[in-house]
Amino acid sequence: MKKVITYGTFDLLHYGHVRLLERAKALGDYLIVGVTSDDYDKSRGKINVRQPLSERMEAVRQTGLADEIIVEEYEGQKIDDIRKFGVDIFAIGSDWEGFFDYLKEYCEVIYLPRTEGVSSSGIRSGDSELRLGLIGTATNVDKVARECAIVNGITVSGKAGDIQDAEALFQDSDAVYIFAPPEEKAVLIRKALENGKHVLAEAPLAADTALLRELTELAGAKGLILMEALKTAFSTAYRRLILMLKGGKIGRIVSVDAACTSMQEQTAAGVANGLGSLHDWGPTAMLPVFQLLGTDFRKKQLYSLNDPVCPDLDAFTRLDFIYDSAVASVRVGKGVKSEGELVVTGTKGCAYVPAPWWKTDFFEIRYEDPSENQRFFYQLEGEGIRYELKAFLDAVNRRISADGIEKNVTEAMVRVMEDAKEGRDRTFLSGI
Repeated sequence: MKKVITYGTFDLLHYGHVRLLERAKALGDYLIVGVTSDDYDKSRGKINVRQPLSERMEAVRQTGLADEIIVEEYEGQKIDDIRKFGVDIFAIGSDWEGFFDYLKEYCEVIYLPRTEGVSSSGIRSGDSELRLGLIGTATNVDKVARECAIVNGITVSGKAGDIQDAEALFQDSDAVYIFAPPEEKAVLIRKALENGKHVLAEAPLAADTALLRELTELAGAKGLILMEALKTAFSTAYRRLILMLKGGKIGRIVSVDAACTSMQEQTAAGVANGLGSLHDWGPTAMLPVFQLLGTDFRKKQLYSLNDPVCPDLDAFTRLDFIYDSAVASVRVGKGVKSEGELVVTGTKGCAYVPAPWWKTDFFEIRYEDPSENQRFFYQLEGEGIRYELKAFLDAVNRRISADGIEKNVTEAMVRVMEDAKEGRDRTFLSGI
């Protein structure tokens, strides 16, 4: 029996995919189809895949052409599969001509003619092209613009530095990304929503809970997406960690400790806009606390050190949360240095994420017996911004909330920062 194997993502299965499978099937007696996993696709830079692995595998199965379907999960697996299954022919589309010649050492390699005029990329692009306007300082919007070029289905319609420039940008955009000080951000979000534009705005979305509810209700009334831009929430390693811990990997969680600091001191602009370390780092640092322990804490207390440039701002803040059966501590700072790690303590083990944990590609699950420790690696591309953009694009196309930050988590972050601004549960210590 002659065995043939082929591989692909098979996203939004179309006629071109079917023709390739038919040609591969005709080469032998038994066809094995490898469907790439979500994580492997991400590691290869394919973050615009629309369907999850299960749907793509089912689509291949329904063609009736595959005798066996497997999952491709890692670099070099093709050689392992060829040996394992005793494959005679490796078949792939002609757009890969020459790329897989190294497999000729293990089996015959055949490049099949590609069906012209149809592709998953073309289908995705035509279906979901989103014109995204960027509003904010050059450094931040330029970084987002570079990542937009990676995400199929998003084009940058223009950039604006302030509210006046944004008015013209609305006319050429379907959605906007906003990076701005709190008061200006709220105005921009409202104007964008009133103009019928979807919004992706840096956290925190609002300065107080009343304003957050107002903006959220406005977006809902107009059928628009209002999404919080917090790239950590969408990075692969972080998401896998949260799911693993919620599944009981280290038993019941009793403590979460997170630190986020940078040696970047307060700038004149930051002082003028009233932005301290809690504003800049608070949402990121509180994210794992609220996602793992929930938002129904019994008590909180903040301790802040005044900034030497502007005494009204904090250069460093420690937040302590008390739950019925757990505690959490968060440390944030600008112009100070702490080990930016994340440690989650459980009744069976602990999770350790090294600095900088908010953009890590690695974490470790540790147990009493070190021989049982496990390490997990997930490649991180673009600091997580491209995954955030992909989630926003999916949310806009499907008109559903993005699967990244829960609504109650966003509300809790804003509530804590509102209380801090009003001085509730907060103690200011003498300055640095």
